[in-house]
Amino acid sequence: QVQLVESGGGLVQAGGSLRVSCAVSGHLYSSHALGWFRQAPGKEREFVAAIKWSDGTAYYLDSLKGRFTMSRDNVKNTVYLLMNSLKPEDTAVYYCGADRTGGSSWHLADWGQGTQVTVSS
Repeated sequence: QVQLVESGGGLVQAGGSLRVSCAVSGHLYSSHALGWFRQAPGKEREFVAAIKWSDGTAYYLDSLKGRFTMSRDNVKNTVYLLMNSLKPEDTAVYYCGADRTGGSSWHLADWGQGTQVTVSS
């Protein structure tokens, strides 16, 4: 089990950028995938992006490709989500998760408490 703490959320105007971070404590195995999910009011949590801890391969929700970039810092045990050209519909609580199975079992992942991102129009 790992512990995750998100930070960096806030209020940003449409068209702006924001980078959220997720600091991980505990042991990460090479099989781990770290992911970002988001949940807007009244909606289900949805996948945003994930990265393989072993080699840094990242994959994204198709509709977010080109605007969002996920990266990792192995030394700091931290992952980041850089969000560009933000839109009001990106407003949500962003959660960081760690799935030891590499992204095939997010329902069993460890999760952080989330960080609020609000995009004003």
